[in-house]
Amino acid sequence: MTSSRRRSRRPSFWVGLVGLAVAALLGVTSGLAGAVAFAALYVAVCALWALVTRRAWWGPTSRPIAGVVAGAALVLVVGAALADGAVRGEGGVEVGSHRPAPSAEDTAPEPVAPEPVAPSPAPSSADPTPTPEETLEAEPGTALAAVARLEVKGRAPRTGYEREHFGQRWADVDRNGCDQRNDVLRRDLNDVVVDDGTGGCVVRSGTLAEPYSGTVVAFERGDDTSALVQIDHVVALADAWQKGAQQWDATTREAFGNDPLNLLAVDGALNTQKGAGDTATWLPPNTAFRCEYVARQVGVKVAYGLWVTQAEKDAMIRVLGECPDEPLPTGDLVPPPGTDGTGAEAARTSGGHPAQESDAAVVGPEVGGGEPGCPVKGNHSSSGELIYHVPSGRYYDVTKPEDCFQTEEEARAAGYRRSKQ
Repeated sequence: MTSSRRRSRRPSFWVGLVGLAVAALLGVTSGLAGAVAFAALYVAVCALWALVTRRAWWGPTSRPIAGVVAGAALVLVVGAALADGAVRGEGGVEVGSHRPAPSAEDTAPEPVAPEPVAPSPAPSSADPTPTPEETLEAEPGTALAAVARLEVKGRAPRTGYEREHFGQRWADVDRNGCDQRNDVLRRDLNDVVVDDGTGGCVVRSGTLAEPYSGTVVAFERGDDTSALVQIDHVVALADAWQKGAQQWDATTREAFGNDPLNLLAVDGALNTQKGAGDTATWLPPNTAFRCEYVARQVGVKVAYGLWVTQAEKDAMIRVLGECPDEPLPTGDLVPPPGTDGTGAEAARTSGGHPAQESDAAVVGPEVGGGEPGCPVKGNHSSSGELIYHVPSGRYYDVTKPEDCFQTEEEARAAGYRRSKQ
């Protein structure tokens, strides 16, 4: 009879046990550490109650024992929380992120590219091998020099990323009456033919000297052919989201998503292959284009204040170290629409705007400030356009001039156009 009583449990015991199981289930969505933390928190609350009543669902409990149980449970809660944070910090993989379906007229999907593990340098009996940053020596105005201005931080979670956060796809941000996709096609394609009745905007066909592969790709607009040539965000939108763009306002994100400096017409298959890769995880197969490609990524990230990972910065220095004189791109206007395609050629030869006969005849006032002897700096953009910078411009201080002018009118008369930045 006595043995039977000892084996029996009060209803409160089973209720308490069920509560413990429910607490663990609530925490299991955060993994094993979450389940342990929730269960321990439940036990800690019950033990604190036992300190007051001397009873708990597991039976009569003295206050010293209840205090020990409460303390141990709270320590377990803290330990589980710290363990969960460490796992999340090292993993860097977000679950449940949503990506919109790509269209034939849009850029390729942008999957999160894994961070590569840099190989360890071979051991040497000499002094330790210096890091890329320790050996960095570059002339002002070069892309290599600008790498030093990029902040190094870890990749933020991709949580919340949606293509729509970067505004309308191919908006007419420069208000020239033509969407940005067709603007870039007219800029990057040769032998451009435009559709009648579109004001010289919509590109029907052309040929692309494809930069990523080094081959020539024929473009023809159509449901089955448009995707062969896609517009790539040189700094992928998903990569930007994880390296600073989450903190921008909607206007800045739309400007970034449609900035000609960050857009290139490229082979569709290679754009898909690149995805959301940065310099550390993807480079064009065409090695002759890598310097210009990485320089453009640096230019975009400097212009918008995006950060880089350490692996990404090391890769930038490694590539640009082979071409230390590669200039930092500072702007890339698109040509105005032309009904027969001649607008694109006119824009390229006149620096982004139609040449005016009066340009050469007007001297204009000298520009104040800036470097003595070179108040207006002229150089080539990444696409070969002639652009000039004034002291109030964003890139004046870092531009290594190829030509110097006393006035803006002199620069325009020489075929230069003013940088937008």
